Amino acid sequence: MMKYKGYIGHVEYDDEAKIFHGEVVGLRDIITFQGKSVKELEQAFQESVNDYLAWCKERGEKPERTFSGTFNLRIPPELHAKLAFQAKTMGLSLNAYVAEKLRAID
Repeated sequence: MMKYKGYIGHVEYDDEAKIFHGEVVGLRDIITFQGKSVKELEQAFQESVNDYLAWCKERGEKPERTFSGTFNLRIPPELHAKLAFQAKTMGLSLNAYVAEKLRAID
């Protein structure tokens, strides 16, 4: 994972082409980059993000931002009730409880 100006890049390696290639994740717009070394890859990532921001500015558009911190989750009502009960018994909001549980995954 790469980070630059609030944007996150996901990188893969193409063994046949012997090149790293990546894409900024969490956007509807597509921002890609590639490089043969880590240094080239980092530079290409930063240039791609800067190009995207400049392109948005030229068009008078607000750049899309990745990962607002909000997402909708559909779960069975029984699980919702169980999570809400556990959060309440721990003195936490449902949001804080679920965020704590998700952090434990990392």
